[in-house]
Amino acid sequence: MDNLSYLSGANAEYIESLYQSYKEDPNSVEFGFQKFFEGFDFGRGSSAGAVTEDTPEHFLKEVNVLNMINGYRQRGHLFTHTNPVRERRQHLPTLDLENFGLSTADLDTVFNASVELGIGAAKLSDIVAFLKQTYCRSIGVEYKYLRTPEVLSWLEQKMEGVRNTPNFSIEEKRRILKKLNEAVSFENFLGTKFLGQKRFSLEGAEALIPALDSVIEKGAELGIEEFVIGMAHRGRLNVLANIMQKTYKDIFAEFEGKGYSAESPFGGDVKYHLGYSTDVTTNDGKSVHLSLCPNPSHLETVDGVVEGMTRSKIDFKYGGDNARIAPILIHGDASVAGQGIVYEVIQMAGLDGYKTGGTIHLIINNQIGFTTNFKDARTSTYCTDIAKVTLSPVFHVNGDDVEALVYAINLAMEYRQKYKNDVFIDILCYRRFGHNESDEPKFTQPLLYKAIEKHANPRDIYIQQLITEGKLEASLAKEMEKEFRGILQERLNEAKEITSTYQDVKFGGAWSDMRIATPKDFESSPSTAVKKTTLLEIAKRISTLPSNKKFFKKIEKLFEERSKMANTTHVFDWAMGEQLAYGTLLAEGKRVRLSGQDVERGTFSHRHAVLTLEDSEEEYIPLANISDQQAPFDIYNSHLSEYGVLGFEYGYAMANPNALTIWEAQFGDFFNGAQIVVDQYVASAETKWQRENGLVMLLPHGYEGQGPEHSSARIERFMELCADYNMQVTNCTTPANFFHALRRQFKRDFRKPLVVFTPKSLLRHPLCVSKLEEFTDGKFHEVIADTNVKAADVKRVLFCSGKIYYELLEKQQKDQIRDVAIVRVEQLYPTPVAQMEAVYKKYKNAEEAVWVQEEPENMGAWPYLLRRLRRTIFGDIEVISRKESSSTATGFAKQHADQQAYILAKAFEMPVTEVEQKIAKKSVSKVFNVD
Repeated sequence: MDNLSYLSGANAEYIESLYQSYKEDPNSVEFGFQKFFEGFDFGRGSSAGAVTEDTPEHFLKEVNVLNMINGYRQRGHLFTHTNPVRERRQHLPTLDLENFGLSTADLDTVFNASVELGIGAAKLSDIVAFLKQTYCRSIGVEYKYLRTPEVLSWLEQKMEGVRNTPNFSIEEKRRILKKLNEAVSFENFLGTKFLGQKRFSLEGAEALIPALDSVIEKGAELGIEEFVIGMAHRGRLNVLANIMQKTYKDIFAEFEGKGYSAESPFGGDVKYHLGYSTDVTTNDGKSVHLSLCPNPSHLETVDGVVEGMTRSKIDFKYGGDNARIAPILIHGDASVAGQGIVYEVIQMAGLDGYKTGGTIHLIINNQIGFTTNFKDARTSTYCTDIAKVTLSPVFHVNGDDVEALVYAINLAMEYRQKYKNDVFIDILCYRRFGHNESDEPKFTQPLLYKAIEKHANPRDIYIQQLITEGKLEASLAKEMEKEFRGILQERLNEAKEITSTYQDVKFGGAWSDMRIATPKDFESSPSTAVKKTTLLEIAKRISTLPSNKKFFKKIEKLFEERSKMANTTHVFDWAMGEQLAYGTLLAEGKRVRLSGQDVERGTFSHRHAVLTLEDSEEEYIPLANISDQQAPFDIYNSHLSEYGVLGFEYGYAMANPNALTIWEAQFGDFFNGAQIVVDQYVASAETKWQRENGLVMLLPHGYEGQGPEHSSARIERFMELCADYNMQVTNCTTPANFFHALRRQFKRDFRKPLVVFTPKSLLRHPLCVSKLEEFTDGKFHEVIADTNVKAADVKRVLFCSGKIYYELLEKQQKDQIRDVAIVRVEQLYPTPVAQMEAVYKKYKNAEEAVWVQEEPENMGAWPYLLRRLRRTIFGDIEVISRKESSSTATGFAKQHADQQAYILAKAFEMPVTEVEQKIAKKSVSKVFNVD
């Protein structure tokens, strides 16, 4: 109705036409006018007829009042009292009466338009007061961009029904005060007892604690049995203590440095990164499980992890019911506006493979980053403007008004449960100290921090409010604080008596059958073979298309080839080897989940796990049609995200070890968009937080002349992260070994991430196949010896990994070279040194061992192996590779071919030193810049 904001007498005919349409059919005009005309008729009596000559002016003002109501609903949030320490920026146009064609002369006039607010006919002054109280006090709401009339109506009825003004009982007020007192006193206590130690205090935003306490109570009332929480540093210790119920004694012991033990195999982490899980009991006696996910300093990385954990529990624990569990993400204002991962994760909210039934986003809006003012931290009006992407409502709340915040989060919880959508609560507050407790904020914000110094904390403000209301005596408030500080002092005294808080790791919940791995576990792999009859039956099932469905000719031909593998040749290519791994696990009751960009078909058109019928959008998934008893097979094409999706899949695997959870990169080097997840979770979570994870990463890798961006999956980056048996890194050369590597994830009572460098050109290489017996009589082979040469004839042993093997093999066979053996190292980490030594010793006449790789010398596995092998019998091992480079590969096909030919020549034709001497005299030397 914005186009009617400035109606004049000329519009009387338009209003009359609307009114006549309403009289004929009320549904022919929009909802606002329906309510307006209802009130108009009611006010004029039931015998009201056509508009008379003396009604147009008042009619227009009635419309103007409707426009004003809509204006407050739409823009009231811009004129709220939500900032506790700063004046709000000015926005135009204002909500002054004149901007709606009204004036102070109309304040005593009764208007029927107020029926839109559910209050009947009312004076304009009362309507304005109603709107200001609802939309312009301690709570500002952005919601009018939502597109569903039902949702808009529900929100308006909820908010306007109570004028966005809480009305808590005395018992509820006292609980709010109790939690607020705990939050404030806890921070004050830490600040005095551990002066100068980093804690990233919550001071200035302590109202978060009663808000979280209330949302747990409200959630339990609405059917929530579990919350998964993700947050950064600020306030984390307070949340751990006063929400998660981690004991004060344990927290104080960490401040005292009692968590370290020489017996611990783990490196640990700082106390404000740690996670925790617990069960709490609500006032109504309901049990709610709380999980706070561990989080590194990359602030928003945890977002995807939390969503993945939640979805995993929805799938496994709650039978698909997302009304029984909810994620809560607590952001900072600078990070929620500045970190792209937030957008990536928010885009998952409505996607079938990733949705969790709505997330409650809480923003601790300190109005400052580390030292960066909010005006320099974003272009958008609000830090929460990203909420509009998913049409999620936003509540902006004054952090000093604890009751308003508790009211808002309860309403948010109701909204989430009813509409399964995200909702944002922007807590306008401040940071009493610097970024950490040793930082001086006045260096960069002197005026702001002068105001903050004089500003009372939220507890003292609330106490004064309650005293004014007559709901609390001042002496009781002081006694409450004194009593709680006494408890804290007792816990601190106990903590000082502790010698160490270190305990052996004990997994619970879904992980209760798991243990920590030992070095001995990696000396060899367990049996992962499958019975011949079982394997062939599954192979037939997944290669047979239903006769009553019409598929593309190319798909039918592809499946005919797969059917031949299953029924005739019993020789399987890479795609069949992969799908047989999934199929056999599904048949054994193990759920398989695979996601990533274009994984359903596969980037290189090899997988075809999801088939679209020729004449419709109907899909058929062979792996989901093995048997009625099989476990679910979930495969999802992700949105174009690596960072968010890899975090999600890591979280999915973190919550449950009994699913094969896989993320595949479109090209292997695309994982670098998610490098933070690899660094902070995949590689280090067990060392830092004692959290195991069985996530599988499939990264297409191999030099085929596709240029710098699509050749290397950066093996070197993973190798430099390898230590403490933290993950498994493989570069398999056969479908069967890939099959066993995937199945191995379930055949041990511990979990480790598995990084697989998968092939591209080898997907259709005639030699990259495996026979039936390799699947039915075997296990994963960390090292594969050369069976094409006699051990006694071998003078040189080439160790290699991945695709280069087939090029070495082709040259060995073509040139009939019998004195060079090619040994494949299928597992790069944990490096099978003992197995490599055992194989090498079989070649008793070998004079040298050489590592051959396609990657430049400063990349690939070589930098790690050079360090790892220097104290073994391979101490003088040489390398054959591309020359070191700042780019992974050349972009010129001819140069690529010359480089590949150089590597093969150097591997077979002459000793390394002679090759280097001769190559300098040839034109190819220009390719390598050899001196």
